[in-house]
Amino acid sequence: MPQIALTQDPTILGRIPAPLPRARQADRVAGMLLGLMIGDSLGNGSESLNPAERHQRFGEIRDYPPNRHAGDRRVGTPSDDSQMALWTLESLLERGRLDPDALARKFCEHRIYGIGGTVRDFITRYTVEQKPWHEAGPASAGNGALMRIAPMLIPHVADPTPTLWQDTLTAAMLTHNDRASTASCVAFVSLLWDLLGRSDPPDPHWWLERFLGVLRPLEGDDTAYRSRVPGDGYIGPLWRLLEERLPTAFDRGLDARTAGNSWYSGAYLLETLPSALYILMRHGHDPEEAIVRAVNDTRDNDTIAAIVGAAVGALHGRAALPQRWIDGLLGRTRADDDGHAFALIDQAIARWVA
Repeated sequence: MPQIALTQDPTILGRIPAPLPRARQADRVAGMLLGLMIGDSLGNGSESLNPAERHQRFGEIRDYPPNRHAGDRRVGTPSDDSQMALWTLESLLERGRLDPDALARKFCEHRIYGIGGTVRDFITRYTVEQKPWHEAGPASAGNGALMRIAPMLIPHVADPTPTLWQDTLTAAMLTHNDRASTASCVAFVSLLWDLLGRSDPPDPHWWLERFLGVLRPLEGDDTAYRSRVPGDGYIGPLWRLLEERLPTAFDRGLDARTAGNSWYSGAYLLETLPSALYILMRHGHDPEEAIVRAVNDTRDNDTIAAIVGAAVGALHGRAALPQRWIDGLLGRTRADDDGHAFALIDQAIARWVA
């Protein structure tokens, strides 16, 4: 049996997800996946820059920049965020369910654009060291599992059972077997599920409260993650940092860039999640502005924008996303498969949602 880094809380992992209203679910699920792709594509040409440096070089990014991978056209192409999310969906469609060994193989078969160090380590452990899938995931609190986890809920939309949480955990620990990561993946899938069922945008504090309601019991009290910000002596659980920092920033009226600079907004979950949740608290009612702020005001902007895009897409649906962004996506998951992402989305909705 796989040893998943997590507190096995039956009140969370044993609960049945609330039934979702049938109306608009196809639009919401499509919005979730397209929002993820859009955020990734808008950000992946300027990732890892300090927001001030990015603004100096590119100005305010609100549309796709010229893309050297597509003849300098202003189009959206994927990085690892949407590649791995869509390959997860592809594997679910091919197998009809989560097959972790098949998903592990798929992650190793093709070039991953902008691959992170933890995923690179996973591939080495799985292919070179030939570890089984349930032993190949390093203990890492990076954001590489969270960024790709959204499609896990799709096969469960019409028939919700607690298997959703176990599938999410298994898919998450494949590459990142760490308490903060696995707990965050379940918390995010739970948040996305709630958003699919909402009829209107939530109160700003709802985002944090709902996320912490799942994250805290699953992560537990004993983790001791350290802030990477010079002079910040925080040591403790991810959930406690979120609980302490986000309400204070919100009450002070900090903009997303100022708040993100205070916790760095990089690829470490103690930076990614505060940034993504804070942007949703401030801008979740406005899907375009939420994605734009994630792209412009954070360091690991493609991943944070992919996470924010998935959330606002699930809440508002495809119809609320700017059409120019959708039209500009090439729909790639690999170097030469234009349109494949759209075909996967259509197949998944026809099979499990419509």
